[in-house]
Amino acid sequence: MDYIQIEEHGDPEVLKLDSMPVPEPNPGEVLIRVAAAGVNRPDVMQRKGLYPPPPGATDVPGLEISGTVVSVGENVTEPAVGAEVCALVVCGGYAEYCLAAASLCLPIPKSLSLDDAAGLPETFFTVWTNVFERGQLKSGDSILVHGGSSGIGTTAIQLCKAFGAKVYTTAGTPEKCKFCEQLGADAAINYRKQDFSEEIKKLTDGKGVDVILDMVGGPYFPKNIRLLAVEGRLVQIALMQGSKAEVDFLSLLLKRVTLTGSTLRPRSIEQKTNIAQALRKNVWPLLDSGTVRPIIYQIFPLEQAAEAHILMESSTHIGKILLKTATN
Repeated sequence: MDYIQIEEHGDPEVLKLDSMPVPEPNPGEVLIRVAAAGVNRPDVMQRKGLYPPPPGATDVPGLEISGTVVSVGENVTEPAVGAEVCALVVCGGYAEYCLAAASLCLPIPKSLSLDDAAGLPETFFTVWTNVFERGQLKSGDSILVHGGSSGIGTTAIQLCKAFGAKVYTTAGTPEKCKFCEQLGADAAINYRKQDFSEEIKKLTDGKGVDVILDMVGGPYFPKNIRLLAVEGRLVQIALMQGSKAEVDFLSLLLKRVTLTGSTLRPRSIEQKTNIAQALRKNVWPLLDSGTVRPIIYQIFPLEQAAEAHILMESSTHIGKILLKTATN
């Protein structure tokens, strides 16, 4: 099978098409003939040598796929051979065939094509577990989503609105802000032109927001603490501008703020299975009906993985970037 190899850690040009034997599924796994794979920032970090795969995992990048089950390992009853699924995977998505835990495979929503469903797992698993489980967002709450035009952001805007929250977001251009509002955000703030702290204070009459979903870190951390309402929750899912910040924790004490966050890939299969089950129950009906959907910006052929990474790092896209294989 064809796959994308990281020849050495570095710039996008180190991503090269290569060939290897098709893997065999272990007990509890299925082998999927990949239709498409999502491109995510952790893939970029892995390419640079900053996010190594867990011990024993393949070093082929790719955290989410869609495709057709072609064989199953021992003790697997669902999904069956021939089923079309999307799946969260530890690694290996940039390939024509990929192994996945059977319990992390979900059916293709009725409203989506097989290719577009590759844009679901990573962002929907991430948003559900962080915003709704860790952040405890509920109907009537307000949330600030940083990076609203990203894959995570476009997913969070839609899901938070679908569950009855008031949604504010930040984005870097007028076009991105307009798209976020068209997607359902109550207000989108251009962080390059406006002080998002001041804007959120105005929008909330000084009360602040109940939840903040942040992937920036660094200088955003103290600002986020100040913007939270009483009993507010800050959910940190990435640290694109650094893992350190100087913070005055007095406001945290006075407002009884909760700080939390997580990464997805290192979590156990059992934990991820619980998230998958929650998604199937609570979110898949919304996807089936077309109420929410993955926002697909561009699809590249598998052999153009380097070009896909260049686009990802440019941050000019809105929503998801996918790689399509030649096997479907």
